[in-house]
Amino acid sequence: QVQLVESGGGLVQPGGSLRLSCAASGSIFSIYAMGWYRQAPGKQRELVATITSGGIANYADSAKGRFTISRDNAKNTVYLQMNRLKLEDTAVYYCNADGTLVSGPNQWADFDSWGQGTQVTVSS
Repeated sequence: QVQLVESGGGLVQPGGSLRLSCAASGSIFSIYAMGWYRQAPGKQRELVATITSGGIANYADSAKGRFTISRDNAKNTVYLQMNRLKLEDTAVYYCNADGTLVSGPNQWADFDSWGQGTQVTVSS
């Protein structure tokens, strides 16, 4: 199976920066897309940014111009550099990855995995 472990969350003042990391491990054959989502209290989980194995990135309007997603395919790791953070960026940030895993001898299966989440709090 595939496990995702996020790190890098914390408390930051408005206008500050944070860098989130998410490393995937397990019986991975290939990862197509990796991404970040967030969920604020009382709200639904929403897309922040995604990136394909070829480096094509997609951002939510709220993230454009402030956040940058990147990825190290060799390390199965995705990053989210968040600059000029705002109060409304406060949320639990979740990593997501989908791709193919090795399920047995000459056997493969699709996977779509989530991390446990990391808290980002923007407060003065």
